[in-house]
Amino acid sequence: QLVESGGGLVQSGGSLRLSCTTSGLSFSNYNMGWFRQAPGKQRELVAAITSGGSTNYADSVKGRFTISRDNAKNTVYLQMNSLKLEDTAVYYCAAKWGSDEYRHWGQGTQVTVSS
Repeated sequence: QLVESGGGLVQSGGSLRLSCTTSGLSFSNYNMGWFRQAPGKQRELVAAITSGGSTNYADSVKGRFTISRDNAKNTVYLQMNSLKLEDTAVYYCAAKWGSDEYRHWGQGTQVTVSS
């Protein structure tokens, strides 16, 4: 089970930190990702972190978002700074084993950026 939290309403230029706490997984062995889906758009991968701690980001969020993980807490985070209107979306965390597909998903948390 993956449970996201930390979403909300924030003004443009503001910050939010999303958290995703997992249970029932050997968290430290899983690669984790944050996805988002805006209305009328396809879901996109925003950031990912491997079990070893390597990270990658979508070009649209590089330099603004940071993904991290705390294996002791079975939690992955997404620190979002300098938020823009176009960051408005439902954000989902997901887990995958190795090179497999993301098969474990959270329910999503809404992030709304206002002007």
